[in-house]
Amino acid sequence: MASVVTIQKKLGAYYTPEEVTTTLVRWVVRNETDWLLDPACGDGRFLANHQNTFGVECDCSGAVSAVERAPHATVYVGDFFTWAEETTARFDCAAGNPPFIRYQHFRGDLRENALRVCSKIGVRFSGLASSWAPFLAVTASLLKSAGRMAFVVPAEIGHAPYAVPLIKYLKNHFTRVQIVAIRDKVFPDLSEDVWILFADGFGGRTNEILFSERQRFPTSAVPPRGRRVTDGEWTRWNCRLRPMLLSSGVRQLYQAMVESNEAVRFRAVARVGIGYVTGSNDFFHLRPSEASIWEIPSKCLLPTVRNARSLPPIVLDGKTIQHWRSRNEPYLLLRLTRGDSLPAPVRDYLDSPPGIEARAAYKCRHRRPWYVVPDVRIPHAFLSYMSGKTPQLAENKARCSCTNSVHAVEMINGWRTSTLRKVWQHPLAHLSCELEGHPLGGGMLKLEPGEAANIVLPLPRLSLGQSDLNLIHDGISTMQVWRHYE
Repeated sequence: MASVVTIQKKLGAYYTPEEVTTTLVRWVVRNETDWLLDPACGDGRFLANHQNTFGVECDCSGAVSAVERAPHATVYVGDFFTWAEETTARFDCAAGNPPFIRYQHFRGDLRENALRVCSKIGVRFSGLASSWAPFLAVTASLLKSAGRMAFVVPAEIGHAPYAVPLIKYLKNHFTRVQIVAIRDKVFPDLSEDVWILFADGFGGRTNEILFSERQRFPTSAVPPRGRRVTDGEWTRWNCRLRPMLLSSGVRQLYQAMVESNEAVRFRAVARVGIGYVTGSNDFFHLRPSEASIWEIPSKCLLPTVRNARSLPPIVLDGKTIQHWRSRNEPYLLLRLTRGDSLPAPVRDYLDSPPGIEARAAYKCRHRRPWYVVPDVRIPHAFLSYMSGKTPQLAENKARCSCTNSVHAVEMINGWRTSTLRKVWQHPLAHLSCELEGHPLGGGMLKLEPGEAANIVLPLPRLSLGQSDLNLIHDGISTMQVWRHYE
C-alpha cells in the first residue's frame, strides 16, 4: 500500500494551515451570499470558512473528508478541468491551495486536458508548466464580473518562465494583481517555499503588479500593501519578481552594470551546455580497480566529472585525477566510438551480466550501437549545476569530460579561461548567479544553461567603490536568506 507521503506527492496535496485558509477566504469574501470556489478542495479546509461554497476534488477520500469538514458545501468528485469545461456556473470568488505537481509528473490525459482548456481561454503554457498554473488560469475564467481570488502558490511564480503566461493572463483580466512573498516556511515539512497570489476585479485589466514581502504569513483582514512593479520594470527583469526582494539601491546598481560597457553576459564569452547522458551510469563509469580487473585499455577510458561534489575549487588538474585514483572513485568513462573495432577485454565487459542489464536501459536500447555514449566532449571549464553558497567554476586542465550533472563551458570570442576564472570571483558575478538562477529548495541554488548564459560578468577593468561593493554584498546576503541558505 502506498504511504500517505507518496500519495501526497503524486496528487500534489499538502493541506494548508488553518490561519492561511481563514485569512485567504476573508480576503475574497465580501458578502455572506458570495459563492466561493475551491478548484482542488482536498479535505475542505477552505470550504469550512464560508457557508456558500463549491469544491472540486479528484480524490474520493479527500472529497469524503471535505464533506465531513464542511457539510454545507457542495463537492464535485472528478477532474477539475473536465468539470470546468462543461459547467455554466460562475463564482463571486475563489480561494485555495492548488496541487503543486511538477511537469515531470503532470502528464498524460490530465495534462492534455488541462492545457487544452487553458488554450480555449487564451492561455498557452509551455511543456514545463507545473499543474498549479493551469488550475489558477481556469479558475479565474469561472469568476463573475468583479470577482476575486486568493491562492497559495509556489515561490516559482517569482522566477519560472512557465508562470509568465499566467501572470499576463491575470493582468489582462483583473484590475488588481498582487503577489505576496513570504520568507518563512508556510509548510514546515516541505522544502517548497510558497507565496500568495491575490487578484481582484475580474473583467478589468492592469499594467502593473503589486508586490509585497513579509517574513511571516500575514493574517491581516485585507491583503498587505504592495509596491508597484510596472510592466516595463517586470520585463526589464526578464519577467521575474524575485529581484524585487532586493532594495532599490541594489537593483539600480545591478541594472547600471548590465547597461554599462564594463560588464558582459556569460553568453558573450562562453557557451554553456549540459554534459553527456550514459543511460546507465554505474556500468559506463568504472573505478580504476574495475578497469584493471577487466584489463580495459586506457585508450577506451576518459576521466570525467560525475557531479559537482567532484569539482575542486578553481582548477581541475592532474592532482585532482590522482586524488580520485587514490580513492578508487568511478571517474573513468568507458568511451567507445562508432565503427572502431572493440578490444577483446571491452567485448567481454560489454557482454558481462552488468552489460546485458545496461543495454536494456531505455536510452541504451534506443541508440545504435548501444555502448557508444553520445555528446562526450572536453570543455574548457566546468560550472556546477546546483550549489549551496555560490556556483563553482573550475578550469579543465586535466582534459576531463562531464555528465549532465555538471555544465560544460566552452570559451568563445577570444576569452581565456584564466580571465573567466578571475572575474568569476567578483561579487557582481555572485549576485548575478543569485538573480539569474533560482532556488531549488533546501537552500540550494540551481542554474539552468539558459540562466547561466545570462549571468553578468564584470570586465577586468571594472572598478567599484566600497559603497557599491557593500550594496552588492547586501544583495547577495538578501537572496541567500530568501532561499534559506545557511
